Amino acid sequence: MSTALPHTKPLLKFYGSTYEMNHLVSVSPWPLLTSFTTLALVTSLTLFMHGYKYSVFFFFVSLISVLLCMGIWWRDVIRESTFEGNHSTKVQLGLKLGMILFIISEIMFFFAFFWAFFHSSISPAIEIAMNWPPLGIETLNPFAIPLLNTVILLSSGAAVTWSHHAILEGSFFDSAVSLAFTIVLAMIFTACQYFEYIESSFTISDSVYGSSFFMATGFHGFHVFVGTCFLFVCLLRLISDHFTSQHHLGFEAAAWYWHFVDVVWLGLFITVYWWGG
Repeated sequence: MSTALPHTKPLLKFYGSTYEMNHLVSVSPWPLLTSFTTLALVTSLTLFMHGYKYSVFFFFVSLISVLLCMGIWWRDVIRESTFEGNHSTKVQLGLKLGMILFIISEIMFFFAFFWAFFHSSISPAIEIAMNWPPLGIETLNPFAIPLLNTVILLSSGAAVTWSHHAILEGSFFDSAVSLAFTIVLAMIFTACQYFEYIESSFTISDSVYGSSFFMATGFHGFHVFVGTCFLFVCLLRLISDHFTSQHHLGFEAAAWYWHFVDVVWLGLFITVYWWGG
């Protein structure tokens, strides 16, 4: 007959083999709610582009809803991991596979932009005089701000790698310093890209070159912004002692995402700025 008290069962489950076999945490309503609010966000944005009345109001309501669902959802994930200890080896494996699949989907996303750019540049249409870049388009100098941004982004990738190795060595102060340095470099990159846009002699509506250029580089800039927020949250968690040398999956996911952003920028610099210009 077992003499274990009821309140000791979760503790026994945590240290026993049963816990290691679990691959799911508690049921959460936030993934479903985030899906619905994202659908509302895209729908309201489409209505706004077509000039529907009150579409701006619904857009901001759905945007706030998406941000709230995401924030509460990630708060719950942090609580499950850091304070409840529910992220077993199985759960961490599932989260890693999910992040890898997400990055693969983002690769396919940018692959479409590269495909459109090469389709238009290798065989220019007669509507743009079969010339690339199209006549009247003054392309940007790839060895000015684009080259500077390349150096900045690669340096930030080296800094986030330094931060990761510092965590593995238990040097959390060095990790926080290098991670803060990464965030500063990311902000400088975004500022440089902003000034590049406002000084550009062409816009997104200037032929297929302007459309493909601003769609590809603009979405990359958005990914840089998302990655910067990701790293900033990791910095706050690092300062709050949420990470250990053995358990820092949130930081690893942010580092993977940031290296993905680095690789995409290298492709953009070589193809869109240098070869395409």
